[in-house]
Amino acid sequence: MKINKKIIKELSDYLEEFNLTELEYTEKDTKIKVSKNNISINNQNIPSPKTDIKNSNISLSEKSTTGIEVKSPIIGTAYHAPEPGAKKFVEVGKRIKKGDTVMIVEAMKTMNHVPSTADGVVKEICVDDGQPVEFGQNLLVLD
Repeated sequence: MKINKKIIKELSDYLEEFNLTELEYTEKDTKIKVSKNNISINNQNIPSPKTDIKNSNISLSEKSTTGIEVKSPIIGTAYHAPEPGAKKFVEVGKRIKKGDTVMIVEAMKTMNHVPSTADGVVKEICVDDGQPVEFGQNLLVLD
């Protein structure tokens, strides 16, 4: 299958022109989906698809904090507490031990407890309650 770059470029241009975040194009057995995310790193926006990332001064591997990162083991929705209104598993400044539940990631109606990968003090919580998360995304940082 040969990818038609012209169609992808057109769809990408439509994202900008009509200020869209996602666009899907289907023709016979071909389906193309183009989307953009407005992710903020160090209070700077990631360049739009029209911008050449190589010429940008933003580094995607750049980290705003250092420490032990606890990452999401799956794609899903992150929750800070076992149920709405309940006490949160962790707070910034709280000392936790390896294996303590730090968050729940819900995927397909299954609540998956995310354990801490090390002992430490919670330095930063990287996701909001109820926020969708990706596999490997930082959930929190420990000192």
